[in-house]
Amino acid sequence: MPSSHHTPSLAESSEYCRILAKRTARNFYYSFLTLPRDRFRAMCALYAFMRVTDDLGDDEIPGVDRAAALARWRSELLFAWNSGHCEHPVLPAVINTLRKYQVPLSYLLDVIAGVEMDLGSVAIGTFDELSRYCYHVAGAVGLACIHLWGFHDQRALPAAVDCGTAFQLTNILRDLREDAVQGRIYLPREDLAQFGLTAQNLIDGDRDERFRQMMQFEVARTREFYGRAHGLFEYLDPPGRPILDTMLQIYGGVLDEIERRQYDVFTRRVELSRARKLLIAGQTIVKHKLRRIFPQL
Repeated sequence: MPSSHHTPSLAESSEYCRILAKRTARNFYYSFLTLPRDRFRAMCALYAFMRVTDDLGDDEIPGVDRAAALARWRSELLFAWNSGHCEHPVLPAVINTLRKYQVPLSYLLDVIAGVEMDLGSVAIGTFDELSRYCYHVAGAVGLACIHLWGFHDQRALPAAVDCGTAFQLTNILRDLREDAVQGRIYLPREDLAQFGLTAQNLIDGDRDERFRQMMQFEVARTREFYGRAHGLFEYLDPPGRPILDTMLQIYGGVLDEIERRQYDVFTRRVELSRARKLLIAGQTIVKHKLRRIFPQL
């Protein structure tokens, strides 16, 4: 790849990433607000990379070769990493973040591979297969995040993967019908079969007793991952604990809302209000500041 004609400055790139994160991050952005300024900007850069990668995979414009676009994006990332030259506005901030916080480049390459798994229709046979998918699209993100937040125990690594898996499973349950209509069935065939369901039931939005029993099962399994993700708190350095707390509350809140609606993920999108997410972030900042002053809390 030839060197770029113009490499955006780090300041330009950082601001581009911040604006992109604020505009599109939804659940994530409010948790970023709990971080110190330098780590906040690093999280915006990491999120911006994930957003660009997802958008390349989701591009619905007719005639666009999404596989080729993702391959070019991988090449751009590797070229920027090796040469320091890049044209894409997110990459200077991304490369600076990787180097400053010693984030392995392999995590970002794993994320690109995960988005490639979504090209075309998706049919997953077993939960082991789903776990591998969750690692690529969410667990690897969790691993990158804890490098930005800071950790002091290697047990943080598997806990971060569990945390990413919990969030991704929540997304899958929330978006069941939307994904199914697009030919993406993330729930394992073995789970559907266990409860006598098919992909067509998801497309049709059937909410009979079989569906409710399956959702009970899926929510319970997802909560097991949240339980393991909570172990991450003791392995993180103090700056990372408020953002983890906020993210667990926001995503866990979505899971609670799915239950509260008796598993109706078809009528309208399950999400927390902007005000609720801001309240969670604000309360978490105050709680963790007080804990630093009064450790017994």
